[in-house]
Amino acid sequence: MADVVVHDRLSAAELLDLAPAEAERIDVGKAPKHHRMTQDQINALLVERGLGGQVVVRLKGGDPFVFARGSEEVRALAAAGVPYEVVPGITSALAVPAYGGIPVTQRFSSTSFTVVTGHEDPSSGDGTVDWAAVANTGGTLVILMGVERWPKIAERLLAAGRSPDTPAAAVRWGTRPEQHTIRATLATLADHPMESPSVIVVGSVAAEDFNWFEGRPLFGRTVVVTRARAQASAFARELRTLGAAVIEAPTIEVVEPSDHGAALRRAVSAIGSYDWLVLTSPNGVARTFDLIPDARVLAGVKVAAVGSVTAEAVAAHRVVADLVPERFVAEGLAEVFPAPPAGGGRVLLSRAEVARTELPDALRAMGWEVDDVAAYRTSPAAVGPELVERIAAADAVTFTSSSTVTNLVDAVGVDRVPPVVASIGPITSATARKLGLEVTAEADPHTTEALLEALVAALSP
Repeated sequence: MADVVVHDRLSAAELLDLAPAEAERIDVGKAPKHHRMTQDQINALLVERGLGGQVVVRLKGGDPFVFARGSEEVRALAAAGVPYEVVPGITSALAVPAYGGIPVTQRFSSTSFTVVTGHEDPSSGDGTVDWAAVANTGGTLVILMGVERWPKIAERLLAAGRSPDTPAAAVRWGTRPEQHTIRATLATLADHPMESPSVIVVGSVAAEDFNWFEGRPLFGRTVVVTRARAQASAFARELRTLGAAVIEAPTIEVVEPSDHGAALRRAVSAIGSYDWLVLTSPNGVARTFDLIPDARVLAGVKVAAVGSVTAEAVAAHRVVADLVPERFVAEGLAEVFPAPPAGGGRVLLSRAEVARTELPDALRAMGWEVDDVAAYRTSPAAVGPELVERIAAADAVTFTSSSTVTNLVDAVGVDRVPPVVASIGPITSATARKLGLEVTAEADPHTTEALLEALVAALSP
């Protein structure tokens, strides 16, 4: 378990999220002409923390020993007597072209590749790379950190005999959602707006365009996910698979109800006295089943679940829901709920502390005795100023409940909500419209899978 994560600017945010929440994160990222720390300072930091007995993860983009100064860092650690291990990564020289749809070798045309840095030690003057020799190696050239010196590099490659028509490409921010690929020739690549960090590929393979990464349906789009953090990860993962950059902005936290669960504990202790257990969300399922020691205590008690996701959460406890309405809303359950037996019957409704009254009102009107018990409570989660700015610049936002809508609008204001609003269902949509938002897409059925499909349709050209 890491105590400290020392990371550079090429580290993916998702990797940082894997670190323990309590781990200190130190950004030592270097951009052209702007260093938060010098290399000597980074070395000293690693030594200091290591000698202090902390578990330090030095997170670097690519492979630490391929033009990444990893050898300098481990040399400093070794000299100070700090134990360390190296976990090799996949060098950007291979990963970035692959994400740009460029194979660095092909059996019938490019049977070798050469990796060379375009950013040498400044003390070397014009540099130590023999570009004439590099040009004559044949095969594919992969140039790292070469944007600033590219015009001079291209000039030397041309002077050494490389054809001006040789395909060339530059892949910026490779493997990340903001990736951008420029395809040109050795003679014309410099005519395009190139920026760091980019990997430059020269050779016949640079004309290939196996567009598997940038061609995904949500590539280049930024989507805000407002679910509670514990529930957001799977949905965010699906969005990333489709190419989106995801901003996880949990606007709600799931916490204990105001009575700390006392009412739910009493109800569950007498679960056998109820005819039905009604659950309206996975959160309610989790809190309720935490108090059920053995599923056999539900013998004779039927279970109703609002929505397929809630039913799946019940099934995870080896209990099959007896009733799941086709419409995944409270009104949908009320429409198909059976009448009580002769003499009346009892329903335990386990759900959020603050919820609409339509379902218990409808069940009582049918003759059921309903115990409406708070299993959990949602409270607003803090949204910091930096996150507000990122949300305002996003392309779309997804809402999975009315509380996520209300809390986001309270946090950022109506004018800073992204232009495309995707809602999980009519109740959530109604809340959004009431607060002044225009709902672009609504899931049908009201599941996260359908929400994803509706979002893709809304963001498609």
